[in-house]
Order: sequence, then structure tokens, then C-alpha cells
Amino acid sequence: MRRTDGVRRRRDAGVPVALLLPAVLGLAFLVLPLVGLLARTPWATLPQRLTEPGVLTALRLSLLTATLATLLCLLLGVPLAWLLARVEFPGRRLVRALVTVPLVLPPVVGGVALLLVFGRRGLLGGWLDATFGITLPFTTTGVVLAEAFVAMPFLVIAVEGALRGADRRYEEAAATLGAGRWTTFTHVTLPLVAPGLAAGAVLCWARALGEFGATITFAGNYPGRTQTMPLAVYLALETDVQAAVVLSLVLLTVSVAILAGLRDRWITSP
Repeated sequence: MRRTDGVRRRRDAGVPVALLLPAVLGLAFLVLPLVGLLARTPWATLPQRLTEPGVLTALRLSLLTATLATLLCLLLGVPLAWLLARVEFPGRRLVRALVTVPLVLPPVVGGVALLLVFGRRGLLGGWLDATFGITLPFTTTGVVLAEAFVAMPFLVIAVEGALRGADRRYEEAAATLGAGRWTTFTHVTLPLVAPGLAAGAVLCWARALGEFGATITFAGNYPGRTQTMPLAVYLALETDVQAAVVLSLVLLTVSVAILAGLRDRWITSP
């Protein structure tokens, strides 16, 4: 046993240079832009810049819309994930593929698609405008819809995976004891998949917070109404580079905090 352990240690200790060098280059490629952002941050004037009205307005709007988009994704995405994980129906693979399309679809294309559906001349937008007087494009509600469209797949994938990995014997035991389907779902299934649900919700929120392409295409870039943090960064690049750096630093801090909070989830996941 000792000899075998020694052989294993020697094998693990030897790292091929052909793999080590590309790995280091890949790490540098990912980390150096972040180092450059930190190096160019105006630390001396950072507190003043963070308290500027435009920055605070964009930050509040981003936090509000990302939270509302996450709630919308929870309301619609959790039942969709349950359907994909627990119900056999024709075309389930196609539905799963369609759910994941926003992951690979260019966000600008997603914004155009939203306009074609919810715009005043869209498939549903014209009816909403004529019947209820509801206009979605270029409004704060439009920001929420755009963020939810690009972020929901993260939630659905996480929750579906958690549902597939959950032990169904607890649900069967609850049904045997007389619990209805809704009671079983709310009191047994949801607690079982709570870690996956929480991780999916946080990733969904983070993706919504950083959404740019679909938002600017569908909701525009109006300060105080549709200008979120990513849009404020884009606008600041044209007039004040340091302001853009400060806004980017805020988004970077949020992203790192989220990943740090989910590190146990990644480590323990198979």
C-alpha cells in the first residue's frame, strides 16, 4: 500500500510542460484583463464617483430590475424545469433545446425577437397596446423582460439538474401518506432541490444584472428608466473612461462575490 501511494504521489507531482504552459497562458488570458481594470481604477476619487447621482441611479435600477427578472424566472422557470425533469411527453428534447437557445443566441438578436413579439406592431404587443394600453418596449418593464429572457435558462438548467438528482422515494412516501401533488411539491420536492434552486436563482440574478445587448435593443438607454449598469458603462466609455472603469469595478465586485458565495456549490457538484 505504501509503495502504491508513493507511485501515485510521483505521478501526480509530475506535470507535463506541454500542459502546464498552455494552462498558465489560459489563466493569464483570463486574469490579466481583470488586473488591468484594477490597475486603471481611480482609487483616489473612487468614493466620490460611486456617490454620483448617475451611478447610484443606474445601480438602483440594475438591482431592482435584476431582482424582478429573477422573481419572474422563478415563477415561470421552476414549473418549466419540473416539467422537463419529471414528465415524459413528445418533443421534450426539442423543448429543452428551445429553453437553452438564449444561452447561445446573441443578446442583440434576443432583443430584436422581443421587439417582434412585444413591440407595438409585434405579435402580442399590438394587442396589449390596443386592448389594455400597455407598452413594453423602452420601459423599465421592458428591461425586466429582456433580462428574464436571457437569464431564465440558467435557472431552468440548475433546477432541472437538481430535480433529476433528487431522491424520489421521499415524494413517493409523501404520496403514500395522502399528500396531494401540490403539497408534495411545495413541502417535499422544493426542500429537496433547495440548494440547486438557490444556485440557479443567484446565477440567474447575476446574468440579469450584467445583461446588455437585449436590454439596449428592446428597452433602450434612457437614464433613470432603462439605463442599467452595463448600459451606463457603455455610455461612459464615450465621455469619461474613468467613470466606465468605476462602473465596471462595481459589476466585477458583484460577480466575484457571487462566485465566492457559490464556491461550495461548484466544489461539491459532480
